[in-house]
Formats: sequence, structure tokens, C-alpha cells
Amino acid sequence: MTGGVMDRLSAEAGAAPVVAAAEAEADEEADPPAAGLPTPQISERRDPYPNRMQMPQGNPLLLSYTLQELLARDTVQVELIPEKKGLFLKHVEYEVSSQRFQSSVYRRYNDFVVFHEMLLHRFPYRMVPALPPKRVLGADREFIESRRRALRRFINLVARHPPFSEDVALRLFLSFSGPDVQNKLKESTQCVGDEFMNCKLAPRAKDFLPADIQTQFAVSRELIRNIYNSFYKLRDRAERIASRAIDNAADLLVFGKELSALGSDTTPLPSWAALNSSTWGSLKQALKGLSVEFALLADKAAQQGKQEENDVVEKLNLFLDLLQSYKDLCERHEKGVLHKHQRALHKYSLMKRQMMSAAVQSREPDSVEQLESRIVEENAIQTMELRSYFSLYCLHQEMQLVHVYLPLTSHILGAFVNSQIQGHKEMSKVWNDLKPKLNCLFAGPNSSLTLSRSPQDGVSPH
Repeated sequence: MTGGVMDRLSAEAGAAPVVAAAEAEADEEADPPAAGLPTPQISERRDPYPNRMQMPQGNPLLLSYTLQELLARDTVQVELIPEKKGLFLKHVEYEVSSQRFQSSVYRRYNDFVVFHEMLLHRFPYRMVPALPPKRVLGADREFIESRRRALRRFINLVARHPPFSEDVALRLFLSFSGPDVQNKLKESTQCVGDEFMNCKLAPRAKDFLPADIQTQFAVSRELIRNIYNSFYKLRDRAERIASRAIDNAADLLVFGKELSALGSDTTPLPSWAALNSSTWGSLKQALKGLSVEFALLADKAAQQGKQEENDVVEKLNLFLDLLQSYKDLCERHEKGVLHKHQRALHKYSLMKRQMMSAAVQSREPDSVEQLESRIVEENAIQTMELRSYFSLYCLHQEMQLVHVYLPLTSHILGAFVNSQIQGHKEMSKVWNDLKPKLNCLFAGPNSSLTLSRSPQDGVSPH
């Protein structure tokens, strides 16, 4: 085990005797142990009521939130503040507005970074959404807008997360309007441990876990991986659909402008075409008028594309951010607490064998320093074991939160269907209004042409 890990274990070791004493006291009240029998270690304890996990009533592990309840916790807007610091962009500021706190504050990207670090420090066993990347050299407006959207998704997921929403750091970030919010955030977490150190249920987390928690964890992780892959593909296609609508809008606008330019051409007709000058003049006048309808079509297509970006793509991105935060949490669990726990157990077993070997060789009682060292190591192992169970406890709850967000799928599909219906309906009306105006293009003193009709109008090709 590295020195840093041992320092953290030693620092937390003081909490283990309190935990052990509290549990021992509870055991004595329930059923005093027989005289002469050793008190079982924490890892050897068994729940005297093995069937209580089958009764969800009163079980703090089980959550009862609905999607609407989570969404109603807060809605936070993140808007860009126009740059006023000269020709060269030094940094970007955001106006962050919270409905819950009725507040509006200015924040920079680095403020989000410090707030993110505080969340990871306070809640290492919870889904902390990732931040968008730092600004790269020569970042354009598209990158800045993409990062603004990502920051808005981040802060809304945090503001609606049950433990985060009650933490003082969130209130400070959303409502503190002082000059140095970063130091204020850091001060709020000084001398304050993480959730494990402050949660009254942490020492008893193992009691609430199902017996097959490891199997459930593996199955849940595979399920989230599959859901993430599917939603990633859905998001990709939704982005392409919205992008095509915006590209279509640009094409329609250019199409209309070219018709207008053609109708506005003042080049005189050659002498041999003078007989058709009246026809060409009428045609040009009609072409000039069509640009208005095509501009309206472009506007409708752009509105549909923007609406699908906001109501479909952004919601898919929000859900993907949530799923990714769960995947990141699973990695932290395996590479963090479990890895440290295994290394601590391995070092403790080596130390125990060395002490037993030395005792056999010397046959002398342990020194005070050796006893103290053994107590510290045992307490550190017990604390790490309790953290391991608390991490699984939190993982179980975070998985439940992911499932609470699953009905968001119906909201996304509903928004997509409504956008398509409304967009096609509005554009169809403009196309139908445009159709009679095309008849004048074929009407002239020497022309019998009319606007061709589709087979649905009853015209047979034969």
C-alpha cells in the first residue's frame, strides 16, 4: 500500500473504534454474549434478522422518487454573458440562474471546476457528472455554445440529485454573489469529511444490502453499458436529423435568393427575343415574389431543427451524461475503494504473519508500540471494509436514480414526434400557399402550359 493510502487509513482509523463500540453496544442490548466467548469481528457479524431485506418498508436503501419530483427540485439556466473586455477574448463568463434559490450569479468555467472537485471530495461514492473539456486554443463559437449546454446539463443533474441538492456547496455555488466563490467553496469543505464520515447509516450499510449485491452490481453495470450504447446511437441519429433540418433551411433560403436574383436581372433582351419580352418580364416579376415564400420555408425548417436540438438532442445528452456518471462511479468503486481494501488486507496479513513469526522466535510479550500499531492497522482495515460496503450501498441507490430517469425516454420520443408533426404541418401549409403562385409562371399570351399535377390529382401518364 502506498504511503498516501496508509495516511488516509490512519486518519480515518479513529472512526472505526467508535463504530465498533456502537455496534457492540447494540449487540449487548439485543442479546448479551456468553461469558468467555470473544466478540465477533465486524466482517464476521451476521444479521440476527436475515429476512428484513425482504421488507422494503423503512429500508433506507430503497428510494421512492419519481422523475417529476426530481425535475421539480430545480431548473438552472446557464447563459453566456457578452464579452466586454476588449477585442481579444480572455475568458467566458456565464450567468447561472436558479429557480429554487431565486438567484442569478456570474460564474467562470474555473468556478465549475472547483465546485466539481468539492463534489468529488464530499461524495466520492455518488454519480458526479463530468465537466466538459477546458477551452482549447482558438475555440470558436460552436465550441463555446457546446460547452455552455454541457455546463447547463451538469448543474441541473447536480441540482436535482437528492444528496447534492441538500449540500451547502450547491447553495453557495448557485446563490453566493461575493467576489471569490472558489475560496468560499473550499472553506465550506474544510474540516468536513466525506459522506461516509457524516452519514449516520454508513456503519450499518452492510445490514441493508442484499446478499447477492455483487451479482446485482455486475448485472446493473452490464445493463447500463448496453443502455448507454443504444442511447449514444439514438443521440447521433437525432443530431443528424436536426442538422439536416438546419441544412435544409439554408438550402431553401439560398434557393429563394437565387430565384429573386434571377427575377431582378436587368440585362436587356437581345433584339431577336424582343417578341417574348412581355413574357420574360412577367416571369421575372413572379420569380421575385417567390423568394418570400422560400424564406418562410427556410424559417420553418430552421425552427424545426432548433427545436429538435433543444427538446430531443439535449435531453438525450442529459441522459447520456447521467449514464456516463454511473459508469465513472463503477470505475471509481473498482479502482478506488475495492482496490485499496484489497491492498490493505494484503498488507495487514503480511504484517500479522511477521508479528506472529517474531513472537514465536522471541517468545516475549508484544511491546506497547507493536500493540498500538496492530490496533491502528486493525481499525484501518475495519474502516476500509465499512467504506467498501457503503460504496456498494451508494451504488445501489445511484442505480435506482438511473431507473427513475428512464421515463425521460417517453418525453424525448414525444418531443421528437411532436416536432416532426408540427414542422411538416407548417411547411406543408407554406408549400400549398406557394402552389397557386406558380401558375402565373406558365400563363402567358403565347403559352398554354399549366402547372403539372401529380398522379394523386387524377392525371394518368398514358
